[in-house]
Amino acid sequence: EEELGQPLFDRDNRTVALTEAGERFRSYARQAVQDWHGFRSALRGGETISGTLSLYASVTAVYSLLPDLLEAFRDAYPEVQLELRTGAAEQAVSLVGSGEIDLAVAALPDRHRARIEFLPITTTPLVFIAPRRGGEGVSDPARAPLVLPASGLSRSRIDQWLKQEHIAPHVSTEVSGNEAIIAMVRLGCGVGIVPQLVLERSPFRDEVRVLDDAPRLEPYEVGLCTSRRNLQRPAVRAFWQLAEERSAQR
Repeated sequence: EEELGQPLFDRDNRTVALTEAGERFRSYARQAVQDWHGFRSALRGGETISGTLSLYASVTAVYSLLPDLLEAFRDAYPEVQLELRTGAAEQAVSLVGSGEIDLAVAALPDRHRARIEFLPITTTPLVFIAPRRGGEGVSDPARAPLVLPASGLSRSRIDQWLKQEHIAPHVSTEVSGNEAIIAMVRLGCGVGIVPQLVLERSPFRDEVRVLDDAPRLEPYEVGLCTSRRNLQRPAVRAFWQLAEERSAQR
C-alpha cells in the first residue's frame, strides 16, 4: 500500500474488504503467479507438467461433462493439482476473464469476447418447464409467471423472444443457476427455461414437465473457455488439447 500510494483494503473493527485498487492488484498478482509457473515450466522443456489447474463448472457439468475428461487428465498428468469450484454457469466466463479461474465450462456466448477462447463440447436445447402437479393452468410462457435466470445466455434468449413478440413478461422469480430454476418451478413459482442437459440430470426432473407447445429458442453450445494468455501455460494447454482430442472422437 505504501509503494502504490493507495489503500488495498477497507478496514473496520469487524471486517476487511478489498478496495477497487485491491481487486485490481489481486488480478495482477494472480496473473503474475501464473506467468511465473508458465515461465518455470517453459525452462524445463520436456519435463513433467506440474503445478495447479483451477476449473469452474456448474454441478450439472461436473456430473455430466467433466468426469471422463478429469479422469483422463489425472492419468496423463498426475503431478498437476486440480482445483475444482462449482457455481452458477452464467458466472463462468467472467471468472475466466478476471483471472480467478484457469478453465471453465460455459455456454458459448453469442458475441465473441476478446482474449477468451472457446472449445465446443456439446449442444443442448433450451426447454420451457412447468410444475407437474398443481400447474395445469400454467402452460403459456407469454402469460404465465416466469422463473428466469438473473443473467446469462438463456436469459438473453428469452428476453429477445419476449421483445420480438411484444410481450410484457410477468417475472415472478430471478435466480442464479439453472438447478435453482428447476427447484423453483417445482414449487409452483411459474414457468422456467433451462438447458435440457440440466433437466435430465436434475433430481426434480420427474416433478416438472416440458411444455411441448412452447416457443423454440435457439439451442446453445456448451464447452470449455479460457483466456489466450492461460493457454500459454503447459497445464492449461494440456487440458485443452486433451479436451480437443476427446471431442473429435465423439
